[in-house]
Amino acid sequence: MNLRSIDLNLLVVLDALLDEAHVSRAAERLGLSQPAASSALERCRHLFRDPLLKRGRGSMSLTPKAQALRAPVKRLLADVVAVVDPPKIALADLRQRVRIVTSDLPAAIIAAPLHRVLAETAPGLEVVIEPWTGASAALEALETGSADLALSVFPEPDEMFRRETLLHETYVVMMRRDHPAAKNFDLDNWLAYPHVLVSGRGQTRGALDEALAAHGRSRRVAIVVPSFLIVPSLLEGSELIVMLPSRCVPKDSATRFAVFEPPIPVEGFPLHLAWHARRDGDVGVQHVAGIIRASLSAKL
Repeated sequence: MNLRSIDLNLLVVLDALLDEAHVSRAAERLGLSQPAASSALERCRHLFRDPLLKRGRGSMSLTPKAQALRAPVKRLLADVVAVVDPPKIALADLRQRVRIVTSDLPAAIIAAPLHRVLAETAPGLEVVIEPWTGASAALEALETGSADLALSVFPEPDEMFRRETLLHETYVVMMRRDHPAAKNFDLDNWLAYPHVLVSGRGQTRGALDEALAAHGRSRRVAIVVPSFLIVPSLLEGSELIVMLPSRCVPKDSATRFAVFEPPIPVEGFPLHLAWHARRDGDVGVQHVAGIIRASLSAKL
């Protein structure tokens, strides 16, 4: 293919068309007329030998080829911008939205420091913390550009992603301070009472169940909740017991709860910060990433 025959502006229009799945909205976003956007769509269809957008009942949808093009087109345009016009804007002048995908525990740690530091250094940066729906969904969001940073546990990513280990978390067992199992806490007492399991996706088994199975034991999960923030109120006034990350223990736990190390080894987990490689040079995203690093290191 002769690259000189390809109009780079066509890819800019294609990016908007794939995001909006609507010709008029894409035209409005780019400041084009609707006929100009329609003409660009036809040229894209010819270039990629695919309809790209198909009309359905009252709306348009992306073809499989169009879905596959979303991430590569965004990556290509970001690379072009980084080469042709590297960012020179000062932090205080940034006007940008940064989307972070994470679960409730990291969000509770980073939210206040993010707001405080950004108010002082980059008041034009808007942070949106979005709910966690799994590592695969988070990486897909980073790839498509619907998220900028993700904070959780990730497998070793491929070369298009960056993954940085911020800390290593361990588990503790917590129950109300006067719980019967607290007097002589051991494995049998631990398993004699009902447990709370925290799962943002409604899973009924966790790391503890795998560790118990290796010892030929099991527990009874009485309730599954989506957030660690719900746990303290559940434990008070009940015989429920929970195993949770050590950083989820309330600051006033000494007066309210009994906290122990698990009576069998339960492997902890790393907390990773991840982003797409095309965000390496994004000043706003990397500034937010730096605040997150500092926030979590202060909690070590």
